[in-house]
Amino acid sequence: MKSRLNTYLSAGLVIALAVASYGCEKLQARDNLNKGVAAYKSAKYAEAADYFQKSVELDPTFPTARLYLATAYMSQYIPGAESDDNRKMYQMAKDNFLKVLEQSPGDKIAVASLASLAYSQAQGIPELEKKLEKLDEAREWYAKLAEVDPTNKEAFYSLGVIAWAKWYPALMTARANLGMKAEDPGPLKDKKVKAELQQKYNGTIADGLKNLEKALEIDKEYDDAMAYMNLLIRERADLAETPEDYKKDIETADNWVQKALETKKIKAARTPAVGGIIQEEAK
Repeated sequence: MKSRLNTYLSAGLVIALAVASYGCEKLQARDNLNKGVAAYKSAKYAEAADYFQKSVELDPTFPTARLYLATAYMSQYIPGAESDDNRKMYQMAKDNFLKVLEQSPGDKIAVASLASLAYSQAQGIPELEKKLEKLDEAREWYAKLAEVDPTNKEAFYSLGVIAWAKWYPALMTARANLGMKAEDPGPLKDKKVKAELQQKYNGTIADGLKNLEKALEIDKEYDDAMAYMNLLIRERADLAETPEDYKKDIETADNWVQKALETKKIKAARTPAVGGIIQEEAK
């Protein structure tokens, strides 16, 4: 009986020590997290990443530490830089954001960061075909962001920008091949070229406009979205069947330009001036 009691007591002690150790590791994980946040705020991203890595190792179930670790890596990534270290930063950021999503599938910050990371990488790729492939990846993540965060105007805006980024190079190439200058009015005269572009890009353009409209539903004063409404409609005009339809699209695009400028002025007028000398009122 005494032997059995000693066995129970020993087992209980092991459990108690394990619980205490586990609790201690959790406290240490949070301490490293706080140190990492302080380093990050001082723009010491490599140092911050080390602290966040320690926090993750101490508590692998701590999603905040993993999210901050990924963010610290992303902050060190430079789009377009070809060094091995830079590519490593990109991959470590991406891998850790994906691990966050394994623990929290609907994490809005992780999804938004993966979208931004893919889009940033696309901007640094000189080869058009590879750039378009990476834009497709970015589009998938922004579509996911719109799904998990339907009120996120940047998600819909970014989908509109990506639609333009995919369509614009194709139009410029077609114009150049037809001997048209940038200032030459449309629509495209070659019916075959125009039909091919319509078949390939009409859906992309329509989808881009739909997403920009959604962004403007969320924020009616989203002047950046207005600017891209202008671009997509202005360049869509080259696919018009008649000069009259072309002119209508150009007029609509001009209206969006005007609306964007007016909105910028309205928003600027709301923002109080900062600095300068303020005259003291007479007493």
